[in-house]
Amino acid sequence: MPKRMKALAIAAGLGCAALSGTALATPQAPPAAAPAPQAAAEGQGVSNTAPTSAAAPATAAPTSPLLAQDGAPATTIDPNIGLPIDGRIGLQPQVTRNGEFAHWMHNGVLMPVITIICILVLLLLAWVVFRYRRAANPVPSKTSHNTLVEVLWTLGPVVVLVLIAIPSIGLLQAQFKPAPAGAVTLKAIGNQWYWTYQYPDHGGIEITANMLKEKDQVAPGERARTDADGPRLLAVDNRIVLPVGVPIRLITTSNDVIHSWAIPAFWMKLDAVPGRLNETSFTIDKPGLYFGQCSELCGARHAFMPIAVQAVSPAQFAAWVAAKGGQMPGSKAPSSSVIPQPGAAGSASEAAQANAAEAVTGPADNASTPAQSPSSAQGATGNPAGPGNAGQ
Repeated sequence: MPKRMKALAIAAGLGCAALSGTALATPQAPPAAAPAPQAAAEGQGVSNTAPTSAAAPATAAPTSPLLAQDGAPATTIDPNIGLPIDGRIGLQPQVTRNGEFAHWMHNGVLMPVITIICILVLLLLAWVVFRYRRAANPVPSKTSHNTLVEVLWTLGPVVVLVLIAIPSIGLLQAQFKPAPAGAVTLKAIGNQWYWTYQYPDHGGIEITANMLKEKDQVAPGERARTDADGPRLLAVDNRIVLPVGVPIRLITTSNDVIHSWAIPAFWMKLDAVPGRLNETSFTIDKPGLYFGQCSELCGARHAFMPIAVQAVSPAQFAAWVAAKGGQMPGSKAPSSSVIPQPGAAGSASEAAQANAAEAVTGPADNASTPAQSPSSAQGATGNPAGPGNAGQ
């Protein structure tokens, strides 16, 4: 009996050894890498001059319109709004409240005042030339002072300036009004010569946008601009997407020189300065596709830094964020990724001043010294690589 059990044990051991050898001989497949959040969905044959991110995650089907050639929902360009029109005189139609107010001020206040002043000055010049010509006035007057005339030409311009200043101050205040809680944060980073965008509140989505070249300018395999992409010199390979009816917090900075993020239809122009964060807010009232350009002389290819913004419904925006591998923040949640401006509570400059004061006077009370924001390292002033690498 023991001999039989011993034989069975030997057979079982030989079987396990055979199975183990088979497992070792079979090559193990490498683990699949987790899909990285997509920052710039590209079409077939796209070649960017600036670095782009990985391909789209599996959350969006290959045929999804969210992963179209420009990585944005399919849309049709309105030829009468959001882009310059050949032969048109005047401002572009506005799609923000500040833009509508500025449009009214331009057409209803500034233009009438300018027109009236020009006509008045022209009539005065004509009257002086005719009334005081040599033939009609051979003996010139020696009058050197007239109280009534001096009072009129002093008070008149003052009244005009006050009337213009009242709406101007209101518009200026509205343009730089801080964004409320629940705003969508868009960080635009200028580079020579392309734009990089980040959505810090939506999972850190990052998009790189380059201008699309014409058919006779692209290399073999590169994608050329079509009329569906936008006008010449304004179409980009990756549009940014923003929701309609939701406040947008725009933060701008630069990696090299001063740029300027400008969309005429939004009444928006905000400089992007290296080592500094500029901020403003706006709300888009109408869906559509809107184009702009860098509005600061930033180098040899300054004219080739277009901006394309696609405004969609909040539901489409949420689907786009999901397709990019991001996530929607909680409703009405204030941004936790906004870097304080220099001098603000929790900013890097304030922390540096506190450290300098502590070195002279000794440690300060923690209760009276605000702690530095944990997200301040994202800003240009807190980047250990230097102010020229803001946003990297």
